[in-house]
Amino acid sequence: MYDVIISGGGPTGMMLAAELRLHGVDVLVVERDDRPSDAVRSLGLHPRSIEILDQRGLLDRFLAEGTPYPGTSGHFAGIVPPRPIQLDTAHDYILGLPQPITDQLLTERAIELGVELRRGCELVGLDQDEDGVTVELADGARLRSRWLVGCDGGRSTVRKALGIGFPGEPAQTEWILGEIQVTLPADEVASIAEEVRKTHRGFGIGPVSDGYFRAVAPAAAPADERSAAPTIEEFRARLEHHAGTDFGAHSPRWLSRFTDATRLAERYRDGRVLIAGDAAHVHPPLGGQGLNLGIQDASNLGWKLAAEVSGWAPDGLLDSYGSERRPVAADVLTLTRAQSVLLSPDPGPQAVRRLFSELMRFDDVARFLGERIASTGIRYDVGGSDGAEDPGSLLGLRLRDLQLDDGRRLYDLLHEGRGLLLDQTGASAVSGWEDRVDRVAATSPELPTPTMLLRPDGHVVWSADGGESLEPVLRRWFGEPASR
Repeated sequence: MYDVIISGGGPTGMMLAAELRLHGVDVLVVERDDRPSDAVRSLGLHPRSIEILDQRGLLDRFLAEGTPYPGTSGHFAGIVPPRPIQLDTAHDYILGLPQPITDQLLTERAIELGVELRRGCELVGLDQDEDGVTVELADGARLRSRWLVGCDGGRSTVRKALGIGFPGEPAQTEWILGEIQVTLPADEVASIAEEVRKTHRGFGIGPVSDGYFRAVAPAAAPADERSAAPTIEEFRARLEHHAGTDFGAHSPRWLSRFTDATRLAERYRDGRVLIAGDAAHVHPPLGGQGLNLGIQDASNLGWKLAAEVSGWAPDGLLDSYGSERRPVAADVLTLTRAQSVLLSPDPGPQAVRRLFSELMRFDDVARFLGERIASTGIRYDVGGSDGAEDPGSLLGLRLRDLQLDDGRRLYDLLHEGRGLLLDQTGASAVSGWEDRVDRVAATSPELPTPTMLLRPDGHVVWSADGGESLEPVLRRWFGEPASR
């Protein structure tokens, strides 16, 4: 019997698998496709996802493959603030990185940690009881695990098998996206694209690499069969319709569809089965938050599920995954819906867009929207007497990376995925919780309070000036002390 089976080997599934393996959990990932996809559905990582990679010591691998774009965090529906905003993060940039590379790096990390990955292995059914979950595969094999997590995309087999509702709006608009070669000169392609985008902001084409161009164009209507890949003939027709030319498109490297369907799962857990990533939420790709949202789901869920497997999870810890992450997804859906409206060529939405462009001149407005897309302003309800009702409180917020006086950085101390007590006073201790929480006598003029307790995902759950003693908080988040 496995501890955890994960259905889906995309970025959410592999990030979650790696998080679980940090705590010694026995993990199997089953992935339907027999080879990694080469479709570039995501182009980069946002600041909070970059922070999560840094917290696990992975960021250098990603920086070596990507391109940082500073000052790009404040864009909203293609509206650029008149001046760059400053987010409260040491990573105030978007990291340009094609999704296949992100997938590859996360997969490599998971396998390094001992995750078992089976490709060409599709989950088709499940049955759970008090002790675990039986998984049925397409080849008739049956596997047993203590827990199952569905990271299997918007048409999730796991979610459907559980009967979890997926309410929202069906697709009204579809786009075709792909990487193609063209016969027109690059300068002519750029000139045509610039003119078309004056009235069709859902259209775009530009060079990527190896002589290929990345292009996107609205389809005639949502396809009846979402699994059917578009053809180059269909893509040429849509390019011709919007631009008056098909650019001589040929030799596609890959073609794909996406829609503006917007849905949110009614719950994230059913007994011993959970869902994460696109299995729990789908939305248009405006703002580029989909892949990032999945990585952040995995960061929140991983240590909590590992605690449940290990036997020390306090009551309610695993359920806090859904109560924390579902509202975040709902907020992302709100943002993408708003951006969809602002991109409409109709007169009403264009009037709202002009108003938004004026509002973005105010730094507070631009920073507010930037934090929402970057996910750096998320505050979880972690309890305590100085919680979210006090805007100056740190409780529930993630702590940005800081330089410590001993030469290390704060995020260096989170690489193992454990809790962290930062103590500049020497007056606090974690006796009984040493197997789950590290105590570091770190000093830094940048630390906002003398002593604070961080969860493995970097969110603050206690500070010495908060009015609550430390031991109840350790019990709330890290269970009973081992010595008792």
